[in-house]
Amino acid sequence: MRARRLEELLGIEHPIILGPFGGGLSTVSLVSTVSESGGLGSYGANNLGPEQITGVVGELRAATARPFAVNLWVPQPGERDRPDDLARHVERLRPYYEELGVDPPDLDGPFGQDFDAQIEALLAAEPPVISFIMGVPPERVIAEARRRGIVTIGTAATVDEAVAIEEAGLDAVIASGNDAGGHRGSFLRPAEESFVGTFSLVPQVADAVSVPVIAAGGIADGRGVAAALTLGADGVQIGTGFLVTAESSASPVHRAVLNSPEARITVLTRLFSGRHLRVIPNRFVREMAAFEAEVPRYPFHNALMQPIRRAGTADHSSLLAGQAAALARPRPAKDYFDELVSDTERILRDRF
Repeated sequence: MRARRLEELLGIEHPIILGPFGGGLSTVSLVSTVSESGGLGSYGANNLGPEQITGVVGELRAATARPFAVNLWVPQPGERDRPDDLARHVERLRPYYEELGVDPPDLDGPFGQDFDAQIEALLAAEPPVISFIMGVPPERVIAEARRRGIVTIGTAATVDEAVAIEEAGLDAVIASGNDAGGHRGSFLRPAEESFVGTFSLVPQVADAVSVPVIAAGGIADGRGVAAALTLGADGVQIGTGFLVTAESSASPVHRAVLNSPEARITVLTRLFSGRHLRVIPNRFVREMAAFEAEVPRYPFHNALMQPIRRAGTADHSSLLAGQAAALARPRPAKDYFDELVSDTERILRDRF
């Protein structure tokens, strides 16, 4: 599979990276399975406190001797400035709290995790790889990771963001197209001006930077992997395809929707967290569509929505999915990974 500079950088056999699931969807079992299969397992730690991060890295080390990554969100300017009208937003959501029999969150907070405390704990734990989304980490973080021998990966939604990531000194960049499920990571321009499809983004990023490029978004089988590599990517990151595997912690409700015709349709919405998120639309998304632009920013709206999401119903859950979700099939993660490798190698051999 192409020149092996990504594999050499990460110490892996195959240039396939597990997308880091946030919101409690990551599992040590899934991460270690991907790593043991020769890829790079990734764990989404954005919702974890410092002690939990230390514990997760310890569990991952116990589960696999192979490289793995832990992912954090970089804070965006102003996101910790508390809105003055949170009580008004609670009242808008009150019918859903009452329908589900849950209490609204405490408006005194806390709201989200402290990034500085998270990254200090993560650096001290020294995972083989740290990946970031939503921005470029502080210079001191990049320098300390380098001093400790930790590989760093940034996530770009546009070419300009990829250039900024390389200039900051990170070791690789994920070119994350608009096709991807989960949260959008744009940080230089508004999200609405940063929606670029994966197969438009990848070749432009490959031309613009010299570090390894990892394609993400809308890739769920060997055809997608082969296409990404042909367009100039050094590897791929796959999320939704692994979300339906036996080792993920996706709920039965989430799995059922992913494995239904409903998965053919996804939308971008701020309604679940205050940041753009690609999901399969449900009743909550359709009923609240008129308030899309009014919900407060992350992490405040994320906290308001947490009791509703945790109720776990198909009508109210954030059903994360990329635009290739209909290609995903339930199976053990090892079987899926091996199929990705064999199909990609066959396609590249037969066609080129």
